[in-house]
Amino acid sequence: MDQIFISDLLVRGVIGISERERSQPQDILINVILYTDIKTAAMTDSIDDCVNYRSISKKIIALVEKACRFTVEALASDIAVLLMHENGVQKVRVRVEKPGAVRFSRSVGVEIERP
Repeated sequence: MDQIFISDLLVRGVIGISERERSQPQDILINVILYTDIKTAAMTDSIDDCVNYRSISKKIIALVEKACRFTVEALASDIAVLLMHENGVQKVRVRVEKPGAVRFSRSVGVEIERP
């Protein structure tokens, strides 16, 4: 199966459980892998036959900016559901991170895979 990836998509959104975390948007780092078959798209060289990573990125950004989730687990699941509704996507891997959320750590988060 072929893979289309979106790496290090930085979005600002409300996520967390403390009052401080929920008082203003913070950085959320998102990585996704979309499993699909690109044979037709490669042969036709037409965007109509592709999984369009630009439009998918915009959908992820819109979702994260309005989600207001308490956990990265819930947000990762929301993103996976969104992506699984895209034509041609057979499986997804979603990684959601909160940079700087834990002292002395560059980032913390979760990674999920959905068929």
